[in-house]
Amino acid sequence: MRDSILAPVLVGSAAKGIGLRGLLDAFIRYLPMAAEEPPAIAREPKSGDEIKVAPEPNGPLLVRVFKTAADPYVGRLTYLRVLSGTVHSQGHVWNATRGEDERIGQLLILHGKDQEPTGELKAGEIGAVAKLGVTETGDTLSSREKPLVLPALVFPEPTLVLAIEPQSKADLDKMGAALQRMLEEEPSVRVERSEAGEQILIATGDAQIAVITERLKRKFGAAIITKTPRVPYRETIRGKTQVHGRYKKQTGGHGMFGDVWIELEPNPGGGVVFADKVVGGSVPKNFFPGVEKGIREAAAEGVIAGYPLSDFKATLYDGSFHAVDSNEMSFKIAASMALKDGVHQAKPVLLEPIMAIEVRIPEQYMGEVNRDLNGRRGRVLGLDQKEGVQVISAHVPQSELFTYATELRSLTGGRGTFSSRHDHYEDVPAHIAEKVIEAHKKDAPTGEH
Repeated sequence: MRDSILAPVLVGSAAKGIGLRGLLDAFIRYLPMAAEEPPAIAREPKSGDEIKVAPEPNGPLLVRVFKTAADPYVGRLTYLRVLSGTVHSQGHVWNATRGEDERIGQLLILHGKDQEPTGELKAGEIGAVAKLGVTETGDTLSSREKPLVLPALVFPEPTLVLAIEPQSKADLDKMGAALQRMLEEEPSVRVERSEAGEQILIATGDAQIAVITERLKRKFGAAIITKTPRVPYRETIRGKTQVHGRYKKQTGGHGMFGDVWIELEPNPGGGVVFADKVVGGSVPKNFFPGVEKGIREAAAEGVIAGYPLSDFKATLYDGSFHAVDSNEMSFKIAASMALKDGVHQAKPVLLEPIMAIEVRIPEQYMGEVNRDLNGRRGRVLGLDQKEGVQVISAHVPQSELFTYATELRSLTGGRGTFSSRHDHYEDVPAHIAEKVIEAHKKDAPTGEH
């Protein structure tokens, strides 16, 4: 086992408690003792020099923090493996990763759920300590006199994306703190806020999602619901038009009056740009901020499908005003009306995010994976071979990738992995755009179509 010549396979069931004793006996029989381990490779933080550290109780202190858990009784519990030296209860160590002193409280040896206090942990031993101040998973603990840092832990990149929301109002109050504590325990999980405003959970697979969901409910009292995220579509225009917006409202006292002529044109990659070319004072300058605000607010809400409208230029070039009834709000409403009407005249299109993905698979699965990517409207950009596996580079719409992590594992017997990043936006095919627009019309309140 020390030379990795053989790879024993043991069969058991953690749920039914079958085969666990045999597994533990195999650890003792086949795995090397700590003293037989090769020296750990660490480096000095200041010089960057690499140092070989042998697993000796009297050697320089070198401790790997490999896990953090939230214990309901003792609070935050940090798991340690001592690679060299001896760490003592109620002592001090140096967090070389963060450059800070850390006080060690009572050291614990863990026996399943039971915790046995101990005075020290020597090289080769694993234990835990509660309530550390600055230390996180992956940090290195050593001595201030001889600081050493171990290579960073590498966690699998999470690829399964789900939107989450609290099951009830009571869960909403607990969810933020629960997610924060869960992230301390799960370095391979990310929580983000999407462009669509949803809370997004990104994990490595269905099993991890199930464990996280159960843990949030049982351990932290926050029940969550998972669902497919909304795709952050965008809207834009491909044509140019001039449009009139007029808002007039008469009341008992002062009324409201705003009147604008706006030119709309594409502005690829330039976001939303407002300009003015008003001559002769047909629209006073003090109303320009209202016009711009109306355009930007209407663009943020979207026009054809409720997604942000971007990459266009709006130029105010004419209009009229009333000496008494005109104000900034009147021109804001008039500009908003003009934009909504004008977009429909300027060849509007729906855009979807396209992801650049890299799929790593054994060669025998190339045909199936390529066919699957084609079925997801993907475009294969290149094939390569790295470290004995085939690497497929492709562009795929984000909407086709939310469950890809699970389906790729199914296609490749668990041997395929992928990574992705946002690359650009492209026009949505007409038949898909129609469905997105129709769904928006069904969900929109009456009068907002």
